[in-house]
Amino acid sequence: MAVSSQHAPYPENRTRILQALTLATLVLFAASLVLDWAYVGPERTQGEVQRVFYVHLGSFLGSFIAFTAVVVGGVIYLRTRNPKWDTFGLANVEIGLVMSAITIVTGMTWAKPIWNTWWTWDPRLTSVTIMWLAYAAYMMLRAGIEDPERRRRFAAVYGIIAFASVLFTIIIVRVKPDTIHPVVAGPTQADPTGAFDVTDRIRNTLFFSLFTFTVMTATLVWYRVRLENLFERVLRRKIDILAEL
Repeated sequence: MAVSSQHAPYPENRTRILQALTLATLVLFAASLVLDWAYVGPERTQGEVQRVFYVHLGSFLGSFIAFTAVVVGGVIYLRTRNPKWDTFGLANVEIGLVMSAITIVTGMTWAKPIWNTWWTWDPRLTSVTIMWLAYAAYMMLRAGIEDPERRRRFAAVYGIIAFASVLFTIIIVRVKPDTIHPVVAGPTQADPTGAFDVTDRIRNTLFFSLFTFTVMTATLVWYRVRLENLFERVLRRKIDILAEL
């Protein structure tokens, strides 16, 4: 049965924009893979395994964007008490967790041939794990509070506080001189100049991958928000039906 436009959960223009964004994400991701495997060659010292670096850094940027959006959603919810911002924060936490999990897995894939181990308690690796656990705890917090308004309020506050783990992850390699994790750009204790000494092809591929994961993160968050809204609509409909019985 067709749903009339006036009863549709979303305006048609929003749906078209999301569809276009989805197509753009697929095209960008395909192009990013082509650049990774056909355009840029193996790195001089690391060889073929360096190719995972583009997904590794891109996924970390995606998690950073998502977790930053959690802070924005939390602040606005606390000011307005509008549930849509709680949904926005939840969606970003879930997508951020996925992106940071990709960061950890690709980092381990890179570490095995380079460091001869899947894992080492380097400051950056440890801080990324702490970041992931901090936002996993956000999900546990939500699951443990039944009252919706109280759950939203606690989640908003926790989402803002948890962002400290993201800042710690970014800062740690710039203040710890003994880290063995490479830093792409920016000054560190070990390299005060912060030189970005790579070839043009590596730089172009990297920036394209970063842009791709930015668009991908926005697309996935939008879909997750819609899925949560659909779940809420179904739940309200079930309550209405039970009330009529």
